[in-house]
Amino acid sequence: MANEGMKLIANNKKAYHDYFIEEKYEAGLVLHGTEVKSLRQGKCSIKESFIRIENGEMFIYGMHISPYEKGNIFNKDPLRPKKLLLHKREIMKLLGKIKEKGYTLVPLQVYFTSGRAKIEIGLAKGKKLYDKRDDIAKKDQRRESERDFKVKNL
Repeated sequence: MANEGMKLIANNKKAYHDYFIEEKYEAGLVLHGTEVKSLRQGKCSIKESFIRIENGEMFIYGMHISPYEKGNIFNKDPLRPKKLLLHKREIMKLLGKIKEKGYTLVPLQVYFTSGRAKIEIGLAKGKKLYDKRDDIAKKDQRRESERDFKVKNL
């Protein structure tokens, strides 16, 4: 997403390696004051995080937001589950999809847009080992062809 005024905070490259991303959704994050300040400083990790739907609400687990240095007693637990804001019909649609075999919800990136913290989540299907090897081989081949092209054009 190359929106105007978008400030990227955290990216989950591992998700693209481990999953086929079929659909992407933008969700809001419910945060407390010191968490927002930490996010503005770029102190966030979503590498080991995952998303669950419970009682018609969506939560992200394992998203680490480092405590704000000047936050003292107002700091919250860095790994506490955070609620995601989506329309009810979107949550129900995703719930139907993840009940199908092999589908899951993964966080892709965290960013600010128009002063609001947003998270991009993807409806994903797990890759098999041979799919991952295929992707690595294609990436190596592309890199090699770019290198050859660069050498020829010097």
